[in-house]
Amino acid sequence: MHCDPRFSRVREVFERHFADGEELGAAFAVHLDGELVVDLWDGVADRHTGRPWERDTPAFAYSCTKAITAAVLLQLVERGLVDVAAPVAEVWPEFAAEGKGAVTVEHLLSHQAGLPVLEEPVPVEEFEDQPAIAARLAGQRPLWEPGSAHGYHALTYGFLVGEVVRRVTGKSVGELVSAEIAGPLGLELWVGAPDPVIGRAARLTAGERPRNDRPATTPDTPAGPATSATPGTTLTAVTEPAPAGPGPAGTGDEQAGTGGGATAAGRAPNVLAEMAKAAFDPGSLMNRALGNPAINLLKGGANNPVILRAGWPAAGVVTTARGLAGFYRALIAGEILRPGTLQEALRPRVDGPDRVLVLGTSFGLGFMRPSATFVVPSPGAFGHSGAGGSIGVGDPQRGLAIGYVMNRMANAISGNLRGIRLLQAVYDSL
Repeated sequence: MHCDPRFSRVREVFERHFADGEELGAAFAVHLDGELVVDLWDGVADRHTGRPWERDTPAFAYSCTKAITAAVLLQLVERGLVDVAAPVAEVWPEFAAEGKGAVTVEHLLSHQAGLPVLEEPVPVEEFEDQPAIAARLAGQRPLWEPGSAHGYHALTYGFLVGEVVRRVTGKSVGELVSAEIAGPLGLELWVGAPDPVIGRAARLTAGERPRNDRPATTPDTPAGPATSATPGTTLTAVTEPAPAGPGPAGTGDEQAGTGGGATAAGRAPNVLAEMAKAAFDPGSLMNRALGNPAINLLKGGANNPVILRAGWPAAGVVTTARGLAGFYRALIAGEILRPGTLQEALRPRVDGPDRVLVLGTSFGLGFMRPSATFVVPSPGAFGHSGAGGSIGVGDPQRGLAIGYVMNRMANAISGNLRGIRLLQAVYDSL
């Protein structure tokens, strides 16, 4: 393990999480101005066997994938192969069905397409057939007028954007990640993991089971039943006061507000109550968006090799913390996208109440920005969080690139306090 003395506070927080029994296994990595200054790992990768977490132990990081998928699509934009302002139907004619002819690629990337759910259950046999799942979405009618509102496309984001990528290149997002990003940059990062990687991957463990009698505003407490993302689907917002820092709290996956450490609970308790109600309602957009394809139909849920191998572009990355941080290091260094492309992609397209998550979200082109559901200590940060608490963050203004993965899932939709504390410790060390 490695930790620059300037970041000793980060190591202290990381070690305290294990001492206090909050972590099972985890890794945390930080680049500052291109230099790897923090590379920590500890604990066990599999609680059943006691297999230790090693330097090269990767973990399934759920929606952290979305930022990587966005980068793949934006590379195609740079090459003139995709126009984000153009209708999706220009490259995917079948998508125009049911009044979707005017839906643009930008709508897909910013969660405005009105297709957050798959209306028909996806059979297990189709889990690795992304074009087949995309065809289901092509035949659906939007739930709202595309462009008029936004709602987190938890799983459908990947099938939609992934099909645009496939129609243009003939390749999957995972294939392009390997060929254009992870391979050339030497990153421990796979969207669709090969068998040797699956064999050493950490095994996810569910957090505390949901209970209807628990207050929805308790940190790291589920506000509803686990769904397709089990083990560890996160369904509540972290409502403990955000740590004070050098900038407004919030960044961009599932945080919906900024401002001096104010919390979602303090700002709008009625919104949290509404979110909790949605989380307990099996028919809510929240649960429908998270619950199909139903990962929990597979033995072991997200630990099943079918999921680790499938490479869903919304929730399919298997990575080390070092690999995830390395992705953001390369991104802000201009090694994946031109600086102007990234800057334009980070411009918020939507910001405010989310029709699926209820709380406010803020998105650029596939990247989360500070909000009530993506809590970071700097208004200039961006990235994406993943169910259970994994997170990837880039901050061009501070020269920071951060990755956090773990296998004890938190029950909070906007991340977990472990990740928030580690992020805050990084910024406190600058």
